[in-house]
Amino acid sequence: MKIGIFGGTFDPPHLGHVSAAAAAWAELGLERLIIIPNTVPPHKELAENSPPPEARLDMTRAAFGKIGGAVEVSDIELKRDGKSYTVDTLAEIRELYPHDEIILLMGTDMFLSLESWRSFEEIMKTVTLGVFKRSDGQEDAISEARDRFSAKYGAKTVTVKNDPIDVSSSEIRAALPDRGGAAWIDGEVYGYIIRHSLYGSKPDFDWLRVKACEMLDPKRTRHVAGCEMEAVKLARRWGEDESAAREAAIMHDCTKSLGLEEQLRLCEKYDIITDSVERGDAKLLHSKTGACIAKCEFGVSDEACAAIRWHTTGKADMSTLEKIIYLADYIEPSRAFDGLEELRRLAYEDIDAAMLMGLQMSLEDMRDRGIVPHKNSKDAIKWLAKREG
Repeated sequence: MKIGIFGGTFDPPHLGHVSAAAAAWAELGLERLIIIPNTVPPHKELAENSPPPEARLDMTRAAFGKIGGAVEVSDIELKRDGKSYTVDTLAEIRELYPHDEIILLMGTDMFLSLESWRSFEEIMKTVTLGVFKRSDGQEDAISEARDRFSAKYGAKTVTVKNDPIDVSSSEIRAALPDRGGAAWIDGEVYGYIIRHSLYGSKPDFDWLRVKACEMLDPKRTRHVAGCEMEAVKLARRWGEDESAAREAAIMHDCTKSLGLEEQLRLCEKYDIITDSVERGDAKLLHSKTGACIAKCEFGVSDEACAAIRWHTTGKADMSTLEKIIYLADYIEPSRAFDGLEELRRLAYEDIDAAMLMGLQMSLEDMRDRGIVPHKNSKDAIKWLAKREG
């Protein structure tokens, strides 16, 4: 049996790693591929914000599982203390597969530094070296090292023809806090990073829009897009964080399509406290469940989640961002009702007066339809009326 071994920190695993492994699987005719994340790499220090080994193992399994075939992600190095020396790992694998051909896969940088590895001559004698490019233009360097290793140590090398994706894990880690990096990572891995707030990550807006749309009734996507546009304009007018406004607007209706039973199940799952009025009204619950889902599943900031939480009823003493999302939801371009133009004008001239007008209009509409307004809306009106004099 021909077995490929591919190790690394995978911090995080990215499409370059997966593409190289998939090329090796296909081109070398591998019958088994073992991916091995290490605990402490001997050639470099882990980044300060690296997640625990268990998280890297989870991400690695998610990333390489898409290759198919007999692909296994092993925790063999994660179980050992100290630095993860390849020679020790190969000795353990050789015990499991004493009669099989083992191909140690590596990128150009690792291949060129091989003579600095612990017991590198033993490695060269016991396995075949499988080398793939990390970027274009490295063929000559690979060829020169391959010939030298063969003549000097008797090493056997095979070259994997691959189309390299020129990106590094360090570049991705640097991009994640600035809402970048999603294009270089498998979607499941990116979701894991965002969900667990790894590397100081903040969600990519395009990714967030896709996730929101997957949860929305298609008829509501136009409204959400309009709400985002309006929220950013209002944030710019009132000196608020445009990114937080965008996050909140994109996700504000993410659970709106769910019925009452589904809303109540989410409340139970996330320990959301509700009152007797909310427990009978899915519309009231969607702001609470939406805020929780936005935080727990999509990495939305606390201030944005608070704005989602209060965008339906409002409350006394709302923050400026909370008012912005309430009003953006009310006045976005697809809306049409009597008094809208005056409300839009006020939203950009006197945000508190706009809130008071919007809440009063909302309560009048509910009363006309025989709906009892929530106490939070009444409290918001009292607070704003007192503030406005």
